[in-house]
Amino acid sequence: MCRNIKTLFNLEPPVTEEEIRVASLQYVRKVSGFHKPSKVNEAVFLAAVDEIATVSKNLLNSLETKVPPRNRIEEAAKVQARAVQRLST
Repeated sequence: MCRNIKTLFNLEPPVTEEEIRVASLQYVRKVSGFHKPSKVNEAVFLAAVDEIATVSKNLLNSLETKVPPRNRIEEAAKVQARAVQRLST
C-alpha cells in the first residue's frame, strides 16, 4: 500500500476532514496511476476523490473500539523511527 496513506481511525485528536481528503486523493492517485489527471479526466478524478472521502468519513464515524485512542505524536515518532531504520539498511 502507498506509504502516504495513514491510518486515520482511533486517533487523538480525531482525524480531520482534510486528512480524510488527502488520504482519498492518495488512494485515487495510486489506483488511477495519475499524479495529476489531464483536463479530460479531471472531473471524474476529483469526483472519485470526493466519493472516497465521503465513504471513508462514514466508515470512520461508524467504527467502534474499546481500545483507547492512539496519540498522534507517539505514532509520528514510531513512523519516523521506522523510516530511519529502513533508510539506514
